[in-house]
Amino acid sequence: MFFKQFFDKKLAQTSYMVACQKTQEAIVIDPKRVIDEYEEVAKAEGFNITQVTETHIHADFASGLRDAAKHFNATAYVSDEGDENWKYENMPEDTVYLKDGDIINVGNVELKVVHTPGHTPESISFVLTDRGGGSDEPMGVFTGDFLFVGDIGRPDLLEEAANMAGTAEKGADAMFDSLKKMNDYPDLMQVWPGHGAGSACGKSLGAVPLSTLGYERRSNWAFEYEDKDAFIEELTSDQPEPPSYFAQMKKVNKEGLPEFKVKAVEVGTPETLPGQIFDLRSKEAFKKGFKKGAINIPYNDKFLQFAGWYVDYDQPMTVIADPEYTKTLQEDLASIGFDHLELIVPEEKVDKYFDDSYENVSPEDLIKNYENKHILDVRSTSEYTKGNVDNAHHIHFGHLDEKEVPFGTDDTIYVHCQSGVRSAIAMSVLKARGYENVVNIERGYAGIKAAKQ
Repeated sequence: MFFKQFFDKKLAQTSYMVACQKTQEAIVIDPKRVIDEYEEVAKAEGFNITQVTETHIHADFASGLRDAAKHFNATAYVSDEGDENWKYENMPEDTVYLKDGDIINVGNVELKVVHTPGHTPESISFVLTDRGGGSDEPMGVFTGDFLFVGDIGRPDLLEEAANMAGTAEKGADAMFDSLKKMNDYPDLMQVWPGHGAGSACGKSLGAVPLSTLGYERRSNWAFEYEDKDAFIEELTSDQPEPPSYFAQMKKVNKEGLPEFKVKAVEVGTPETLPGQIFDLRSKEAFKKGFKKGAINIPYNDKFLQFAGWYVDYDQPMTVIADPEYTKTLQEDLASIGFDHLELIVPEEKVDKYFDDSYENVSPEDLIKNYENKHILDVRSTSEYTKGNVDNAHHIHFGHLDEKEVPFGTDDTIYVHCQSGVRSAIAMSVLKARGYENVVNIERGYAGIKAAKQ
């Protein structure tokens, strides 16, 4: 048997390839939308990707299930569990719809379907047994967003991101029962999750890429609970705020997206910049001069996690960036279902559009008279709850483009996050909304705490 794990750091998302080395057949599990890696590995190993599947309708990235099925001429296998709201649409004619207990055979490798609702109603896991290797014992389980290393999938995404009221507690109830199904399996069974640290699909996902069921039984908080009501209360409290693009992902992954292909993107400096504007320069460069209305999100490993809060799927996009990133930018944006990058303005030519800037203030200067200042805390709710500046107002940075700000547009507003990264993004959003006198607090809440000691 062949096994390979693919981890996308920008999405904190994991997909897998399993193959039977005797028959050379391979399956890809939870494929992302850009499928080049799977093709490269299959070609290098001499495999034929004959099947593709996924554990559930994903909320945090655009699925590559349909693209992979078409490109590799592979059979798609999808869950047929859950109610009518969570059935796949627009699938290939030969798609196989899975129920609890069904088997997928990849050559001499067996994947048994286990219905594990909780994160979503249709969620399934795949228990792998290497029959070709002479084993009758399961080796491991692909858990998707059901069971992570050190955590479990959150049940509230339908409620928080898709506005489906009342689904969080129902999902938590189902998750409790799904965990009990793991009692049927041995401690030695490996756990292969769909996400790692950095994902918003749980509270505190571990950075280790895999685990064992026995280790999780001993160390994962979710296995400690025997009382269902207490479990539900714990699981539904203090979950991180889900980025707004999650709601879009649920829709497009249920219905499907056009096949992704890299295209030619215009590079230049026209008089008018089309659509929404994202400035991918560093916060240090951006603060000195920028086009008002542009959202400043530096192009690094956290780009998608931050940009996903603000992408408007109904508008084209202009980015201010190095044109050499044309291909990777399209691939990154495609991974959250956005295919309308229209223009790249080279960084060295963007000063043509400058019409604004902002200033920073040190924590030491802020605290001299902070009681009389308008302070805006843009951290997460859990961070704010753990400790905050007495007179600070709180709005999560990802909600600043839609929620009411409790200050006037002419007020001087001092903005902070935990360390200074998210507050710099918040500065650009507030400027775009017409707040002229915003000041970024250097080093964030950590700096304020240190300065007050």
